[in-house]
Amino acid sequence: MSSTDPREHPDRCPGALTMHQAADGGLARVRLPGGRLTPDAMVQLAHAASELGDGKLELTSRANVQFRGIADGDALAERLASAGLLPSATHERVRNILASPLSGRVGGLADVRALVRRLDESLCSRDTLAELPGRTQFALDDGRGDVTALQPDFGVQAITPEEFALILAGADTGVRIDAEDVVDVLLDAAQVFVDLRDTQWRLSELSDGPALVLDQLGLGAGEPRELDSSGADEAPIGWMTQDDGRVALGGVLAMGVLDARLGEFLAAIERPLVVTPWRGIVVCDLDEGAADTVVRVLAPMGLIFDASSPWAQVSACTGSPGCEKSHADVRGDLTQAVERGAVEAGRRQHWSGCERRCGKPKGDVVDVVAGPTGYRVS
Repeated sequence: MSSTDPREHPDRCPGALTMHQAADGGLARVRLPGGRLTPDAMVQLAHAASELGDGKLELTSRANVQFRGIADGDALAERLASAGLLPSATHERVRNILASPLSGRVGGLADVRALVRRLDESLCSRDTLAELPGRTQFALDDGRGDVTALQPDFGVQAITPEEFALILAGADTGVRIDAEDVVDVLLDAAQVFVDLRDTQWRLSELSDGPALVLDQLGLGAGEPRELDSSGADEAPIGWMTQDDGRVALGGVLAMGVLDARLGEFLAAIERPLVVTPWRGIVVCDLDEGAADTVVRVLAPMGLIFDASSPWAQVSACTGSPGCEKSHADVRGDLTQAVERGAVEAGRRQHWSGCERRCGKPKGDVVDVVAGPTGYRVS
């Protein structure tokens, strides 16, 4: 058991009910398990951004959305609850569930969409798991390796339609579990972390964390094998033919910022939406004519369907003036760099206003960090 009470080190990760007070007002983050959004939920988010915030939604590297400039947190919470986006007030910050965005529609070994629903419902039903840190990440990978590459605390990756590799702290444990056991094993593993942690926010910060979890669960570590990673860093962008013959359209946004008006147009398509961990959106289940119309209408509004665009490989924190800790107007400087062609092709970059590097994605990323005397690149 922990020797230090984690409550002495409060979790300041923002949520829908626990806003962070930034330099530009209240920042609220809404968890979207699996990144899934209905059209009705999207229009509610867009209206809330327009009427209660700064008119924009920010997509995060965990496939969530956040508002900035919120003055009335209670009004926002009411909006979210009415839209079905706040099913549990006690667990709202721990509903961090990544899932392969194209699962069940384009490729993959298993359809993990039903697992997302089950995991979310079961997570919210376990009272003690409300004590998980807000940074804890679950992941359900359909076999292509896309969300396993994001190094979740507790995850699985399909190796057949009915068998999954258990992932702890971003690595294969060698343990294999049946599809029907996935939810229970992941939540039991998370409970072990709750019981053992001191001030650690992630399983990887707990000494021998994965081994301790396996021991507590009575799961002997198997021999880790090389899992499929072909989908790593492959953000779904552009025109994709679904397995059922319909079309999915993947788009990204400059700096992951979605204008509320564009959000309203996305809702008006009346098709399922998936927010991706690469700060993009997939519009699903379109016929070819509708897909063509979506591209022609939404591309001029800022949704980028071109995978070769420099905006598909760069991201940034908020920077000045939104964050008082930032040394620079990061987003303004990055925009200038993109416009003058200074972004290196084929390499992901993340620009940060300080050493905290908020929002930096996992993996091979060029790190551009502002300091008191300018930017440092590593």
